[in-house]
Amino acid sequence: MSSLEAGAVLPETAESLPPLAAPPQPRAVRGGYADFFESLLITILLALFGTTFILQAYKIPSQSMEPTLLVGDHLLVNKFIFGGTGAWYERFLPYRPIRRGDIIVFKFPYDDHPHYVKRVIGLPGDHLRMIDQRVFINGALLNEPYAVHDHSQADAFSDNFPPVTGDFPARNVRPEWAGRIMDYVHNAALVIPPDRYFVMGDNRDPSSDSRYWGFVDRGAIIGRPMVIYWSVAATAEDYNDRSLLGTIHGLEDGLIHLNSRTRWHRVLREVH
Repeated sequence: MSSLEAGAVLPETAESLPPLAAPPQPRAVRGGYADFFESLLITILLALFGTTFILQAYKIPSQSMEPTLLVGDHLLVNKFIFGGTGAWYERFLPYRPIRRGDIIVFKFPYDDHPHYVKRVIGLPGDHLRMIDQRVFINGALLNEPYAVHDHSQADAFSDNFPPVTGDFPARNVRPEWAGRIMDYVHNAALVIPPDRYFVMGDNRDPSSDSRYWGFVDRGAIIGRPMVIYWSVAATAEDYNDRSLLGTIHGLEDGLIHLNSRTRWHRVLREVH
């Protein structure tokens, strides 16, 4: 009897083969439309979750935050950053308090709540005063390297704030705020109440901000801009038409002139 060499194998005969397994039952194949709508639904749910709790996109339509933010800057806003609402889950999540100097996006307290973007200047409990365009917080001069002024637009009301009496020119001041501002003035300073914030634009003189319409409620604050994901050369007039048709026209124009109007040096710039 000859022996087998190492590594040799014997050919399988019919008798040595294992029994064949039963063929798998065919699975029902769903139609292409069902798969498409399932994927679409999941995408929509993820997008809604993201824009509700984490990130949301905004664009800058005015000059009030120049030169930090320009008209035509498109921002990603982090909605998952600020604590202070008192929710039970805040202790388990990486929230932080709102700080002086933070740029925030918030719902404007009037006019059907459009969204505004400004910089936090005064925190709850602060005593705020402006003298000749300089901001003092609790008696100390605030260092503001981001602020710019146009001395040709000097305004006695906004340059020396708050008013010391209720007899002040109410030009550009919301009547709701004009009637209550003196309730918060003590010893020539504005005292910011709990859960309220005083905000201003970096482009001080043309900025419509807390000097003219009051405090921002903590519950109205949406988040903090993180990054400029796209920036297009534009003017405030380009965003005057906020209707659906105007938005579509603006998007179409931006896509047509994508390369020539994009400010590439601002794309993916972090916001401070």
